[in-house]
Amino acid sequence: MLHPSRVAGNRRASTISSAFSLRHATSPPAGLGYACIFEIPDRMRAIRLHTDLPLAVGAELTLPPQAGEHAIRVLRLVEGDPLLLFNGDGSDYHARICAIGKRDVTVQVTSRQPLQNESPLQLILAQGIARGDKMDLIVQKATELGVAGIVPLLTERSEVKLDPVRAQKRLSHWRAVAASACEQCGRARVPEIHPATALSAWLEVLPVDGSLRLALLPEATLACRDLQFAGTGGVLVVGPEGGLGERDIMALRDTGFMGLRLGPRVLRTETAGMAALASLQALHGDG
Repeated sequence: MLHPSRVAGNRRASTISSAFSLRHATSPPAGLGYACIFEIPDRMRAIRLHTDLPLAVGAELTLPPQAGEHAIRVLRLVEGDPLLLFNGDGSDYHARICAIGKRDVTVQVTSRQPLQNESPLQLILAQGIARGDKMDLIVQKATELGVAGIVPLLTERSEVKLDPVRAQKRLSHWRAVAASACEQCGRARVPEIHPATALSAWLEVLPVDGSLRLALLPEATLACRDLQFAGTGGVLVVGPEGGLGERDIMALRDTGFMGLRLGPRVLRTETAGMAALASLQALHGDG
């Protein structure tokens, strides 16, 4: 027999669950991502979508075809429903659907809401390209953790080979993943995803701007808590599945990179960068 307090607690939890639920679109079209839907008792719903279109209060605009179809066919929105739009300028734009055609969905922007949720610590993640879906996960989680940009790197031990056509397709896909992550986590600035480049070529053009240069290395002794960031932030290099090779490490050290150590265990590439970013944000940024 359940204790009366536990029964009451279950009833309260059930009431809260029915009044406020979070659902995800399980199969978003490319470039749209996971749209967050918050349901409240009066059935009003607010959906947040990314668009590359210019946004201004009072403007009417037609959603891109994939976004419009997703909003109507998958999310079941109707005329008059509210939604939030953002295009990377740092603000959310409140809008309402004002017309639904056979192929077009027209919305009107009603107000602008500047957001102040970017990290004060400007971090660039230079990530050795990982195989398969691992790179998608890295881009998604790094975006949630507030990075300002991501550089996919081809390193000495990289197992991923990209010809120009495939590289462009992957770049477009990663940018869509980052935009989707911003939809979910509430960021109004999409981190810049740079084209994939060789480590040596990237180091040649890396600006000398005072940013702290860091590379995750198992043999390093420098810890996250020991760092002192300047106003320009930092760059963090993470190797691919096989880690950074000897030539990679030598090139990084020759260009001013310091080794950074997370702990006594060897982490997977998709774990290492995320652990480092979370630690740096907690100690020197968001925390």
